[in-house]
Amino acid sequence: MEFNTQPMEIGSPSSQRKLGRGKIEIKRIENTTNRQVTFCKRRNGLLKKAYELSVLCDAEVALIVFSSRGRLYEYANQSVKGTIDRYKKAYSDQSGAGSVAEANAQYYQQESMKLRKNICSLNDSNKALSRHMMGEGLTELKPKELKNLEAKLERSISRIRSKKNELLFAEIEFMQKREIELHNNNQFLQARISENERAEQSMSLMPGANEYEFVSSQSYDSRNYFQALQPNTHYQRQDHTPLQLV
Repeated sequence: MEFNTQPMEIGSPSSQRKLGRGKIEIKRIENTTNRQVTFCKRRNGLLKKAYELSVLCDAEVALIVFSSRGRLYEYANQSVKGTIDRYKKAYSDQSGAGSVAEANAQYYQQESMKLRKNICSLNDSNKALSRHMMGEGLTELKPKELKNLEAKLERSISRIRSKKNELLFAEIEFMQKREIELHNNNQFLQARISENERAEQSMSLMPGANEYEFVSSQSYDSRNYFQALQPNTHYQRQDHTPLQLV
């Protein structure tokens, strides 16, 4: 909703036609009479709007207006003082919530800094302990610290030995199982070899097998014998020398 607050001369026909119409420039009215008239009209309109807002929307409204002369105008659907107290309480709660959030942020920042310091100190102590476990930097230790370090080393060595023995026992058990498997495979192979040998022996003892072997061997030997009896004519022709008469 727009209002015409341009300074105008009261009573002029143009001012009566343009009052409350069109856009106006919001600035201080220099004419005292015009300013007082505009104040009264706008004050009444503002009070009317506050009343309508409180009734239509069931809102708690408190309106306080001071004129340029210091005169007080107010409206409240309940009480101005109660609304002001309620406003102060709501403002304090909001400011308190902000302070609590800031306090929480500071607390978490401090805690994070403490945790960073603890992490750095733990890293340094771990590095020093690893050096001491390796036998380095022992001159700076006291006898009690050396005794504690010795106890830690003994516990570590005992755990290492127990783990090593566990692994060795597991390896021995595996090797024993492997030995049993190889022994069973060896016995199986020996049984197969024995069966093959018995099968060959049984084949050699069958009737007809020896006669065939004897005939074949005899034919082979007789052939070789006749071949040996045949003269080598080529060799004799080479050794024969003709007689010559001188």
